[in-house]
Amino acid sequence: MANQDCIAVINAGSSSIKFSVHALPDLARLFTGKIDQLYRGNTSFIARDAGGQTVGEQTWAASLDHHAAMAFLIEFAESHLDGHRVRAVGHRIVHGGVDFSGPVRLDDAVLARLARLIPLAPLHLPHNLAPVRALMALSPGLPQVGCFDTAFHTAQPALAQAFALPPAITDLGIRRYGFHGLSYEYIAATLPQCDPALAGARVVAAHLGNGASMCAMLGGRSMASTMGFTAVDGLPMGTRCGALDPGVVIYLIDEMGMAVGDVQRLMYNESGLLGVSGVSSDMRVLEASSAPRAQLAIDLMVYRIGRELGSLAASLQGLDALVFSGGIGENSARLRAAVCRDAAWLGVELDPAGNAAPLAGPACISLPSSRVAVWVVPANEELMIARHARDLLAASPGGNRADV
Repeated sequence: MANQDCIAVINAGSSSIKFSVHALPDLARLFTGKIDQLYRGNTSFIARDAGGQTVGEQTWAASLDHHAAMAFLIEFAESHLDGHRVRAVGHRIVHGGVDFSGPVRLDDAVLARLARLIPLAPLHLPHNLAPVRALMALSPGLPQVGCFDTAFHTAQPALAQAFALPPAITDLGIRRYGFHGLSYEYIAATLPQCDPALAGARVVAAHLGNGASMCAMLGGRSMASTMGFTAVDGLPMGTRCGALDPGVVIYLIDEMGMAVGDVQRLMYNESGLLGVSGVSSDMRVLEASSAPRAQLAIDLMVYRIGRELGSLAASLQGLDALVFSGGIGENSARLRAAVCRDAAWLGVELDPAGNAAPLAGPACISLPSSRVAVWVVPANEELMIARHARDLLAASPGGNRADV
């Protein structure tokens, strides 16, 4: 069998590494998988081929860290992905600060610049960068590409990125960055393929999952977003509180005696759907629950989506399309129906049958009479990362390559 060149995509979190492998040049997905429970014991690994068949599975009684996990993935690639050669690895990196407005080849100098951004995303960046460093040590000739969740939003108007703070503060990089950019970039590229009339449209996209945000786009460019300086701003999420009066934080520290770390844990890990409901951060569990606070958590999320939709539509001076994406956006017909009901004032008319139909790809779920088209576009951040890695690799064909 002839060797097939491919791109690997790594999406690393604090306790897991998700990965996928895409064939060159068309980027058809060949394999997907995940290493879970890093640092926690009973670390597990599973990989599946494009048909969903398991091609690798393993558990460890002891815990693995990011370095050990990447070493295992290299060994797995060498022993199990016979006939496939990884030519580059693309990484999802949450924060690129003001320096990185597009994908970049990762080297020691870039990593040093990214390390200085860790205070802007302390819960994400260290884990995003750990596999990069591991691969540099384990396979130093392998090109690595960083793709940033903030990059798509750097095109926003300056006013949309500004806080009303003195320049002595904002000049330090204190501004609205926005996140989930890779998801919105995919939506911006996909929507005109579904309906060419939407190529230059005013679109609000909602990436709704454990992390949730919304983005206003004009002609495929980000104009405003609900997330700001950090990924805790905006909508209520699985365990994050979303927008919060800064005075609440001061009160928690001064009047309730909470330490900064306790406040951070409250806002990121103990709030949102979980905190309001007291039941779960999983929308599926909440929708199946009879607990009054479970319904309250859902209602609050729907309300906040509606308020942000009005704000984002105002930033676009109108609305042509509303797009749902992410785990909740793609799978909760009930939430989509509630959001669209509350958006009737914008001219949204949902097709109940289309909304209830199983999703097999991008789908329009509004009635033909609706002034605002409503779409569901399944998230595919991995494909965007693979595209960026492929294109960067093609732009420097003489660069270092290594087989894995």
